Amino acid sequence: MASSDPEGDDAAALALRWYAGPPAERPVAVVTGAFDVLHVGHVRFLSAVRERGFPLVVGVEDDARVRSWKGTGRPVHAEADRAEMLAALRCVDGVFTVSGPPETVGWQAYAALLAPLDPAALAYTAGDPHSAAKRLGAEALGAHAWELPFTAGRSTSATLGRLAGSL
Repeated sequence: MASSDPEGDDAAALALRWYAGPPAERPVAVVTGAFDVLHVGHVRFLSAVRERGFPLVVGVEDDARVRSWKGTGRPVHAEADRAEMLAALRCVDGVFTVSGPPETVGWQAYAALLAPLDPAALAYTAGDPHSAAKRLGAEALGAHAWELPFTAGRSTSATLGRLAGSL
């Protein structure tokens, strides 16, 4: 499918591998991200998504994808550790890892990856640099696009910055 959207340009395959799940109940709400250093901003966001009434499944980007996007010092935690921590949260009903070429970030690739889940909603935080692509992906899937507030001062980058300053 051709697109004039700069984030809809690739159709390279992404793969989904379940760590915990999938939940038996459908439809689901889906969130994807690095979730490198779990913090209260993540917990508040994920809890808010789950409170909207659908089972919540979380896609964790694999180590190679995170490293490519965020630099050689990242991720801090391996994908299996990140998936395990997310799966332990009460608000999370299933966790999967996302793998594929790091340059594959377009909404079409994510829509193809998520289509078998038949999601009711895709959720993301306000200010997400991929929010336009996520809205397009949600539209293509017939799902709601939920933009939830970002918890100011509570990000992985802020956490790592505070840790670096205290060492």
